[in-house]
Amino acid sequence: MHKTLAPARELVSGIAHGLQRLGTLDQVEILICPPVQLLFPMAKAVAGTQIRLGAQNAHYETQGAFTGEVSVPMLADTGCTHIIIGHSERRQIFLEDNVLLSRKVRAVVAGGLQVIYCVGETLAQRDMGQTQLLIQNQLTEVLNREVSPDRLIVAYEPVWAIGTGKTATPQQAQEVHAFIRKWLGDAYGKAAAAQIRILYGGSVKPGNAAELLGQPDIDGALVGGACLAAEDFLAIICAAASIGRD
Repeated sequence: MHKTLAPARELVSGIAHGLQRLGTLDQVEILICPPVQLLFPMAKAVAGTQIRLGAQNAHYETQGAFTGEVSVPMLADTGCTHIIIGHSERRQIFLEDNVLLSRKVRAVVAGGLQVIYCVGETLAQRDMGQTQLLIQNQLTEVLNREVSPDRLIVAYEPVWAIGTGKTATPQQAQEVHAFIRKWLGDAYGKAAAAQIRILYGGSVKPGNAAELLGQPDIDGALVGGACLAAEDFLAIICAAASIGRD
């Protein structure tokens, strides 16, 4: 929940101009997910660039008496190609559980958009050795045959490393990403699992992006605070480009 219209335009303009200076980065897919009221103006702001547009959340129904909610068709109408579902803040603050998130994920896929489905553990859960069990449940209870692997991106968010200044070590992040990849392989087959992007989201910054993205099962970054400054976001994009990952 950052930026009103004028600063958002300034931020996206800075990112777009920075990308022009860098030249076309064909090997990197760039996505911004602004607050919902900024989707239409940001769609115009990124038109003609390689930046794609996504939303931070969606309701599972296509229409109805759900005051304050936004449906997948409404988001698609703004130009969104992706929707984030199950972000740690939705789970922790708004108490969204796997049952609800399963309905949301299926709605995004049914609407023809890409879903970025987030999983992750708290510090207490990690300390109790529950990381893999928790993430397995988050995957098993939400993803099923209705969720095509072609429409799926998974994001691992260690809740203890979001907004705290802490970051999972590359080895810790890789361990969980490898576990997720194996689960996806069991669910969809190894070939499909190899094509599903698994993003890391937990205090990704210019200083740690290259090492994190260099891990074999980390295919990209779900960037939080660092995307609010154009130069920081561009530095992360450059880190991705340098190793050929998104």
